[in-house]
Amino acid sequence: MTAQDKVKETVREEAQRVAGLAQDAAQSGAYLYPIRGIFYFLSKRELWKPLVSKLIPTIALGITTLAGVFFFGYLPQAAVLAVFNGPLAAVNAALLCLNESSTIFNTLSKTFLVEESLIDTFDGTLVAKGEAELVSKERKVGRGGDAIGRLGKLVTKPFAKFAPSAIIRYVMYLPLNFIPIVGTAMFILLQGKRAGPAAHSRYFQLKGMNKARQEEWIEKRQGAYTGFGTVATLLELVPIAGVFFAFTNTTGAALWAADLESRSNENQSTAQLRDQSKKAR
Repeated sequence: MTAQDKVKETVREEAQRVAGLAQDAAQSGAYLYPIRGIFYFLSKRELWKPLVSKLIPTIALGITTLAGVFFFGYLPQAAVLAVFNGPLAAVNAALLCLNESSTIFNTLSKTFLVEESLIDTFDGTLVAKGEAELVSKERKVGRGGDAIGRLGKLVTKPFAKFAPSAIIRYVMYLPLNFIPIVGTAMFILLQGKRAGPAAHSRYFQLKGMNKARQEEWIEKRQGAYTGFGTVATLLELVPIAGVFFAFTNTTGAALWAADLESRSNENQSTAQLRDQSKKAR
């Protein structure tokens, strides 16, 4: 088998794997949570507080990042992609620049600007959905006031700081964009696969999951997390408005966590009833 055949075979296998992942993601229904997050966020004015407090510096960072990536990166990338994509190079280069600026922006903003604001949004959503007991494991939750106003001081911060491994994986996936249409779709889907679990980092901490338990949990729900992460990634690709969607995606992730908790409690109640029924016999 020649080197070219090996490359084709690798791409074919990766495409099949991604297609299977996409099917699982579609069946899970988790891809709807980022959309639900938008409507829930808009309906709960109290959840706007963390976003409003960081809005101006975050938008400024978003504009600067977007302008810089397009100014320095669009033409060189379009020229390279033209060799592989032909007329589609202009569109694919624009999508690539949007993805790059989104990645840079998210890394910088979540590290230096909005980390605690996103945590407050996640926790506030859980409190609003009746999961104050879960949130109280990592911070004090008051009894009066709105969901955000009830949140006390954070005990620990869950979001990871700058992660070189994530950037390395991102660069490794970039060549997929040389494949017209399908390659770009695969690239975004793989980004979503990484972004999905990251959206529940706070949930994992509130549940007291160590790394091994997190990996096991994610593996069982890989399709669901990929579906959530892909839609969330696409929303955050929108120039400037990606700032807003970062908060609504966090809201959507919290809504999903609240539903998981609700189902878990229902299952426990059912199991207890069965045990009581057996003992009664």
